[in-house]
Amino acid sequence: MDQLERPSLADIEALADAAWRVIPASLRRHAEDVVIRVEEFPDAEICRDLGLDSPFDLLGLYQGVAINERSVMDAGSDVDFIFLYRRPILEFWREYDEDLAHLVRHILIHEVGHHFGFSDWDMDALERESG
Repeated sequence: MDQLERPSLADIEALADAAWRVIPASLRRHAEDVVIRVEEFPDAEICRDLGLDSPFDLLGLYQGVAINERSVMDAGSDVDFIFLYRRPILEFWREYDEDLAHLVRHILIHEVGHHFGFSDWDMDALERESG
């Protein structure tokens, strides 16, 4: 996709699906129940809770309890989500002239890393491993 196109929600979902498939299977199987959703923007509650100046300030978000923070009391509780926000992603893509597939992959891996409670160093290693 080039910058003249306006990728749709479905386009971003397809890029996220492709990115999901390159995450190592050893990790993917522990995140199979995480729901990945693409939305236009974070909602007003998320913006308020995170103290965002603008909804364009957030490209993706993990909502859930990280695996390393769970207890037996968390078993079977709420569903974990990874949100990718289309309009902020496209704004970043246009501003920095980055490859859109690479950008979506980077954001998805970062949010998957939050699911596992990874450090930034761990997330960088995962991204390198995912190619």
